[in-house]
Amino acid sequence: MPIVAVDDTDSRERGMCTTYVATRIAERLADDGGRVRRRLLVRLNPAVKHKTRGNAAVALHVSGVDAERAATLAVETVEEFAAAADPRTSPGIVVADRDVDGDPFDPTGEPISEAVAGFAHRALRERLSVAEAVDLADEHGFRHAAVGSAGGAGEVDAGAGERDDAEAEAVAGRGRIGALAAVGAPAAFDDWTFERIAYRELDRCGTPREVDVESVFAAAEEGYPTVWDTVDRETGAAVCVPNAPGPILYGIRGDDATACREVAADIDGETVDRAATFLTNQGTDAHLAPGRIGGLRDGAGYRVAGVVASAPETKQGGHVHVDVAAATGEGGPAADRDTLRAVAFAPTGRFRDRVRALRPGDRVTLCGEHEVREHEVRDDADGPESTLKLEKFAVRELVRTAPAVPTCPDCGRSMSSAGSGQGYRCRDCGTSAPGKVAEPIERDLEVGWYEVPPSARRHVAKPLVRGGFDAPTHPER
Repeated sequence: MPIVAVDDTDSRERGMCTTYVATRIAERLADDGGRVRRRLLVRLNPAVKHKTRGNAAVALHVSGVDAERAATLAVETVEEFAAAADPRTSPGIVVADRDVDGDPFDPTGEPISEAVAGFAHRALRERLSVAEAVDLADEHGFRHAAVGSAGGAGEVDAGAGERDDAEAEAVAGRGRIGALAAVGAPAAFDDWTFERIAYRELDRCGTPREVDVESVFAAAEEGYPTVWDTVDRETGAAVCVPNAPGPILYGIRGDDATACREVAADIDGETVDRAATFLTNQGTDAHLAPGRIGGLRDGAGYRVAGVVASAPETKQGGHVHVDVAAATGEGGPAADRDTLRAVAFAPTGRFRDRVRALRPGDRVTLCGEHEVREHEVRDDADGPESTLKLEKFAVRELVRTAPAVPTCPDCGRSMSSAGSGQGYRCRDCGTSAPGKVAEPIERDLEVGWYEVPPSARRHVAKPLVRGGFDAPTHPER
């Protein structure tokens, strides 16, 4: 069973979409007598820079056509539809020649090698190279092709569009990184969801989408919670309808393929030209690795434990910053522990209120992308040099008291300071207290998980409504 995989066919400026190109490949394979048994939409490392927003590769599991013919049809289709005129777009194709009866999701089928599965897993958390992808594909006898005129094979990031402008003109077939990762994905990941994608007529790309928002909200309400991230009820946004100039009209995500199709069918709007259902690692948190504050790599997603070390601050632009120290036992006294700056950016909206409600001493688990911008760090910087871009966090333990001036047990008035190190004394009654007392405080947070709203969620980030978390959840809708 050939696996036909493709990546890096789209452009931030010119549009297009790798899922659309793959859908056109699937149609041509079917016209040639093939049967597309499964379509995988594989999200890659979201922390890399200079990428198109989705950062996804697609793999088609095909029967009824041999690998050589499948590769030929794939190359022809990519040449026709990819946005290769953009020098930063670098399409790549990988075709894995497998036994026609072998299914990577079926334990009786031919297994995907540990090396290819490991490559796929790393593609969500590391920066890989075209050279490594090509060598690994050659080692396994996979066909692969670069579409476009760029040349070279330097160090680049994993997945679609990940390059700076200099690399963009120098690397051919960068999409082979993501394509090979899509081949190995079934053996790399064990949590899968679905997306039903409806495409508009191609000549309408770049024009405003005509989608009835009321029908989107009604369909979303009917499908929730099996179908999620369709809308943002707080902002009124139809999250499933993209803003990019590509061919996607809307995409419906959820845990059941039939439910996704039903929600999509209930949406009114312009003519749907074609549609496809993908099995995907979206909404799974597959990009997050366990980490320790002080030991995080730049450009990767992590889940880390810590203790809030400063009062949250709202900075210019509405971004909320809070410093978090490594958890107790990870470096000695709090003053000596490594510290991380967690940031809730303005587009995360109401999630920032959850971060603002944190207090020094709260124990938390943070999830997000770690970034270090060394060229922006000043010698006199007054905070940590590393930043975690928050996607969600869990409150493990809340500080429930705050130091307060004691009150006189006789008259009920607040005591006054008796002098430095002398405690407090009631001037009227003569009663005294050795120091401040712990006074209960009201908290606007509860123990459990909090997340960014659907309109700010990354494709691969797991919505709380999906369940499987280790504490109570407070889902956003």
